[in-house]
Amino acid sequence: MSMDLSKISEKLISGDVEGLKQLTEEALQSDTNPGDILNHGLLPGMDNVGQRWKDGDMFMPEVLRCAKAMSGAMDILRPKLAESDMGTAGTLVIGTVAGDLHDIGKDLAAMMFEGAGYKVINIGIDQPNENFVKAVKEHKPNLLGMSALLTTTMPRMGEVINSLKEAGIRDQIAVIIGGAPVTEDFAGEIGADLYAPNAGSAVDIAKEYFEKQKA
Repeated sequence: MSMDLSKISEKLISGDVEGLKQLTEEALQSDTNPGDILNHGLLPGMDNVGQRWKDGDMFMPEVLRCAKAMSGAMDILRPKLAESDMGTAGTLVIGTVAGDLHDIGKDLAAMMFEGAGYKVINIGIDQPNENFVKAVKEHKPNLLGMSALLTTTMPRMGEVINSLKEAGIRDQIAVIIGGAPVTEDFAGEIGADLYAPNAGSAVDIAKEYFEKQKA
């Protein structure tokens, strides 16, 4: 018998890490389809969290707790999804540029994308240009995310884009950038495709972009 998946959404929204893990296990044991747990339990919950954050009804510590809960549930669910060969919304490579050690915004964006059904490769902080190029070549994502929280490291984003051009792979991916000092104008200047003012909006911005590409 399948579980009422709204309970999973509720546990996620409340940031109950252990409770969500337990419910996810119970859902699998009750023969609930792993894809249904993701699409009708976890994703609606994470959508709700993202919307509350954008509306100012939820603050960073709460969002991080919800993201941690989501991550714990996905650790349980991911092997089952792989077994069922469920397709993904896309693949994202994401990292913080060289010289920058900030990771909260990047990690939150990564969890948001994973929650939206993306396969996410998080290459970490302080990543030199060549590591972004290497990750794109290896994982062949349709989206590359870069984060910078310092005005001194922002130019690295443009360097990475130039490195992608030199490697002949720039046209194969969309590039989305973000971080406190980053602006839409700066994104245009360096040739990024997308700018996200915060992690909560990044998924919607990417989704809208790819839908336009298909049209």
